[in-house]
Amino acid sequence: MFQNFEFAILDAIQKIHCDFLNAIMIFFTSIGEVGAVWILAGLVMLCFKKYRRTGVTVLLGLIIGLIAVNFGIKNIVARPRPCAINPIKLLVPFPSEYSFPSGHTVSSFGAATSIFLKNKKIGVCALITASLIAFSRLYLYVHFPTDIIGGIVIGVAISFFSTFIMKKPKWAWLG
Repeated sequence: MFQNFEFAILDAIQKIHCDFLNAIMIFFTSIGEVGAVWILAGLVMLCFKKYRRTGVTVLLGLIIGLIAVNFGIKNIVARPRPCAINPIKLLVPFPSEYSFPSGHTVSSFGAATSIFLKNKKIGVCALITASLIAFSRLYLYVHFPTDIIGGIVIGVAISFFSTFIMKKPKWAWLG
């Protein structure tokens, strides 16, 4: 029954499709692929002493998320994607991994939260980007809403864990 509610949300989102939004959502999904935009952000932050520790925090969080989600949670939960249950013409290639949680969302909210904890202004931009990446997964019919909610919760938790680790005095030399 709850899955019917999730399909209702996804189907409602399908009604707003247009060429303009299709291009925007494909763009946001593509920059979120394998955490690309967040890896780049982490690497750029490494170049500035003021943001070096945050860059390491972002990259550490991405590694933790990859291991926990792609090698753990997704395989344990083994939830099929909405496009596998209710086949539609996709605008992106059919994802090969399970659906829960959204890896795009885990990496996006993990990295964006870490950035926000360091710098609120830049962090707000990162959180908006993370939100657009997460929404793109619904728009493209490759995740259920609960995959996105789970991804947000897990990503934020990983961010706080990574931030906690990086606050240890032994990492003070990073800046």
